[in-house]
Amino acid sequence: MPTTLTGKRIVLGVTGGIAAYKAVELCRRLVDAGAHVVPVMTDGAERFVGRTTFSALASEPVQTSLWDGADPIPHTTLGQSADLIVVAPATARLLSAYATGLSTDLLTNTLLATRAPVVVCPAMHTEMWEHPAVQANIATLRARGVHIVEPESGRLAGGDVGAGRLAAPESIVAMIEAVLGSGGDLAGMKVVVSAGGTREPIDAVRVIANRSSGKQGYAIAGEAAARGARVTLVSTVELPVPAGVEVFAVETAAQMASALAEHAPAANVVIMAAAVADFRPVGPVAGKTEKLKKSQAVPEIVLEATPDILAGLGANKPNGQVLVGFAAETSDLVANATSKLRAKNLDLIVANDVTAEETGFQHDTNAVTLFAIGEPAVVLPLADKYTIAAGVLDRVVALRAAR
Repeated sequence: MPTTLTGKRIVLGVTGGIAAYKAVELCRRLVDAGAHVVPVMTDGAERFVGRTTFSALASEPVQTSLWDGADPIPHTTLGQSADLIVVAPATARLLSAYATGLSTDLLTNTLLATRAPVVVCPAMHTEMWEHPAVQANIATLRARGVHIVEPESGRLAGGDVGAGRLAAPESIVAMIEAVLGSGGDLAGMKVVVSAGGTREPIDAVRVIANRSSGKQGYAIAGEAAARGARVTLVSTVELPVPAGVEVFAVETAAQMASALAEHAPAANVVIMAAAVADFRPVGPVAGKTEKLKKSQAVPEIVLEATPDILAGLGANKPNGQVLVGFAAETSDLVANATSKLRAKNLDLIVANDVTAEETGFQHDTNAVTLFAIGEPAVVLPLADKYTIAAGVLDRVVALRAAR
């Protein structure tokens, strides 16, 4: 019986970690599901598993070198012909090379020579997995649209117990099926996400702004795309654009309102993660305001309220659309968030305490509480913003399913 993987050409990269033996089972499962599997092993991988094993189980013999075969450019051939590349296990060395664009062997060259989706499955000792350099490389790859299958916690080589064990083969296959089949739980849906803080001009140089980095919005956009959605991102910041996401750059609250008025009505899901300024200067100066002399009075900046974009989206929400707001709070989180949830006709609000450690603006981590009318609150504890994004979208999917 045909499956999502039937006829798909998958390059299976295997690197030099003890978990390389698990890639044998992954290879078998992919072939059994109908995929055409092309194994690529690093020199390190061959210290743990023989190439004959993969050659016998895969659809083609193992490839290991840029130089030894008949193809003068094997990395380009592999990269261009692949429907997907999966690396399991992915060592800290592979993550570093891929994140920095260092092409040292056939596998890293192939990763850099493809436009196919890539699934990376890290496996290493706990101390290595938790090292800031490794986590920075993971964040870089995620921001570029690489799909990460996080390692599991359990018994590691040497008898230690902790995070870093290669994910189970069935979990890796499930991710591959979701990516290749666009068979995620948002498949076929249009999702609009806003990100970043608006900047309201005082003059041609100076602005009134806020501390929002846009990282959470970008993480949500990338996760939605990975789940099969067609994603439009309205953004005030310049960050690496996740794969499959269309970005519209704006700066002010008025520009963001205009972009959302264009794109939100046709969306199945709208997630307003941007931090929109509540006020803007009246009549900003066209040129630069020169620095005052001591004898001059400080000019008065008169402010006016900006339109409440989220309330406007709620007032004009189409039937069936899920509208999600964000609430960055410094006190009374539950009362403030639930009040906004009802007042703005939202389906879900994501609230966080920006005064708490590692959850404020600019951090790569977050901790939030999700509120929906008539539903118990859902707490997402401190985690990277990609994990938080997954939790938010899980709740969105559940709300849609309950209708």
